[in-house]
Formats: sequence, structure tokens, C-alpha cells
Amino acid sequence: MSDERQTLRRFFTPEGRLLDLPTRHLKRRVVLDRIAQRFEPGRRYDWREVDAILKEIHPDHAALRRYLVDDGFLTREDDVYWRSGGTFEV
Repeated sequence: MSDERQTLRRFFTPEGRLLDLPTRHLKRRVVLDRIAQRFEPGRRYDWREVDAILKEIHPDHAALRRYLVDDGFLTREDDVYWRSGGTFEV
């Protein structure tokens, strides 16, 4: 099993809920990439929509939102967010 898959299995339930955020940056980026995939590329989200999506994953949606922005997975401008990073399926 790949390191990435092991990381995802360690930090997510089978239903897709986040158990905990990794402290190691490389593992945290793997987890954030998976979370970012819940956001549709090219679509703009207001902060309420972002919070609703993140609340489905983990109760500390504010921390997740901050990490996603800080690590470049989401971009924010005037309370509007869009996906700006992470892996994309082609």
C-alpha cells in the first residue's frame, strides 16, 4: 500500500470524516489535498458554502479552511473562495 493511501486510511473514516489533522506537514498536505477535491475547480464558493462542506468532514471547519488557504489549496478574496491547488483528475 502506498504511503499516501496509508495516510488517508489513518486520518479518515471509511465515510470520509477526518479523525484528526496530521502534525507532519507532508502528511497534512496529503489530507488537505483529499479535502480540496471536494471543491469543484472553476467554481466560486461563499464562506458559508465552504464552512458547510468542511463541517461534513470535521467539526473544526475554521482550522481546515485556514490550512487550505495557507497551503494554497483554496484562494480567498472578499469572502469568496475557489480551488487553486491540489490534484485534479483528467
